[in-house]
Formats: sequence, C-alpha cells, structure tokens
Amino acid sequence: MSPYTGFKMWPLMFLIVWVSGVYSGHSLRHYLTAVSSPGHGMPEFSMVGYVDGIQIENYNSDRGRAVPVARWMEKAGPEYWEGQTQKGRRLEADLKFSARTLMSRFNQTEGVHFFQVRYGCELSDDGSTTGYDQHGYDGRDFVVLNTSQGVYIPIIAEAQTAAQRLNSPEVQAGKGVKYYLSVTCIEMLKKHIKNGREELERRVPPQIKILDQTSNGTTKLQCQVYGFYPRDVGVNWKKNGSDVPSREAKQVLPNTDGTYQIRVTVEVTPEEGDSYSCHVDHGSLAEPLIVMWDPRTGRSGSAVSITVGAIALIGAAAVVGFIIWKRYSGKKPDYDSVSSK
Repeated sequence: MSPYTGFKMWPLMFLIVWVSGVYSGHSLRHYLTAVSSPGHGMPEFSMVGYVDGIQIENYNSDRGRAVPVARWMEKAGPEYWEGQTQKGRRLEADLKFSARTLMSRFNQTEGVHFFQVRYGCELSDDGSTTGYDQHGYDGRDFVVLNTSQGVYIPIIAEAQTAAQRLNSPEVQAGKGVKYYLSVTCIEMLKKHIKNGREELERRVPPQIKILDQTSNGTTKLQCQVYGFYPRDVGVNWKKNGSDVPSREAKQVLPNTDGTYQIRVTVEVTPEEGDSYSCHVDHGSLAEPLIVMWDPRTGRSGSAVSITVGAIALIGAAAVVGFIIWKRYSGKKPDYDSVSSK
C-alpha cells in the first residue's frame, strides 16, 4: 500500500479530496503541476499555496508572476511577492524539464503528461510540527519522502533510479527538504497565521442532515455535513457503536461563502434492534456530534434537534518524478532551489 493514500485525483481534483480527519492547528501546503506540452487549455506550470485550506497565492506560466489570492496576503509586501515570483520561475523551468525527461523514461513519445508534487507542513496547537513531500507522475504514486530519515522511498519500480539519485551522497535531497519542512516552512506558516489571524482562527460549526433511500432491501444512508470551517473534519457512520466503512471517497468540497461541505454514504441492511448514527468531529465542537437514524421510520431521531441545539450553544467552531535539491555547502537549504533531471 502506498504510504500516502489519496494522492491519485490528478491533476486538479486532488486539491480538494485530501481528507485525513480532524486536525487541530494550522497547515501550509503547496501544489505544483507541470504539463509536458502546451496548448491543452491549462498552464504548462502552476504553483498554488494554501493555508488551512484557503488558497493564499498563485503562480502560473501564463501570468509569469506570483499574486495574492486571499486578501490578507497583501500584507506580505512586495519583497515577498518578488521572491515567490522568482521561486515560481525557477520551479517552472525545473519541473517542465522533469516532465519531458520522465516521458523518455516511461518510453512515451506523445500525449499530455503531468508531473506533480504536493508538499507542506503543519503546526499543531500543542506546538508540534509535521511535514510531507509527495510526488507523482500521470496519476501514479512515484516517490515519497520519509521525513524522519530524510530519504526518498520509491513507490513503483520506475522510481528506483530517481530515488537513488535523490538519496546519493552528492545530492542528499531529502536532508534539504527535511530542513525546509521542519524550519523554513513553519516560519513562513507562522507569518501567514499572523497576517490572516482573523479569518484563519474563526470557527463555524457544521450543520447535519441525514438522507436515506431503500431499494431491494438495501438502504443507502447519506450524512450531509455542511457550512463548517475550518476544513478538516471527521465524519463516519456507526452501526450499534461499530464503524461502518464507506465505499465512496470522502470529499470535502468548498462552498461559495468560504465554508465547506462533505457527504458520507454507506449501504446497510437494517435489522430489528440495529441503531445507526453519523458521528461528526470538528474543531468548532467541544465533543463529537452524534446524529441518530431510526431504521423503523427512515428518519433521523430526536438526537437531531438535541444536537443542533448543542451546536448553537457551542457556537465556537502534477507532479514530480523526483526533486533534486541544489547542492549546498554552509547554506541553509530552501524549497526555492530545485532541480529535476
């Protein structure tokens, strides 16, 4: 199994489907996408940044400059934006070259191919930090950074050579990226949090609705959770207190008002005495929210009105085949210096 399940919605949808449960803290994430050839309705290269699921900046090859997306990012100042522009231009050249190189390594002579990377860091409320660097090519997992050891792990056979190159003594790319994720990225995240504190620290509790549909003795239960912020949320169904797995991907989608929504569906065969409940965990809630569904009536039970009242009371609620770091001696590495070969 891949060490980073959920990295296969390429090249655009994967920006919104990453659901890893409730996260208490802040995150800075970047997504890079390089296209092997132009003229297919999308930029040859794009770099998009997010803080806590809110898009903060964008660079693409059509515009040629990094620009703020979130209004509060204007506080970063012209020096920051010039730096991000230069970073985008360097990465554009590197990753476009890498996309073409990988076509050759995969024996591809035509078609549109995507070279993608997702990297970022997280700062928990308790002060602990984590980071990740995940790479893929044409919708396939390629290499992933083991952040504790600072080495890249090949996910498929074709990535063996790339991983060896990244981990070689003369390159040691993982060590540079590890430093960036644990130090530079966290410092940058803290600055973004300070500039956007009013928006980033708001809490909007979720609303919940349960829908059901029965056919041939099988009932499809859908728990709709909507209108919540921040993005991270945990939603799952339980039968008699035990988890019921969902066969459908859990997709957190944005609303036009800046909040989010998610729908989690399961198929069940209710029997007498069974109880079904949707459990919702979110940063705006003092404790997980439980909404019952009554198989006898096909409706959500009295827990719904109780739960909604509790909410009101609580109130407070593509990409990379490989990345090679620029060799450094005595200099602090950063994610701006990237070369792919």
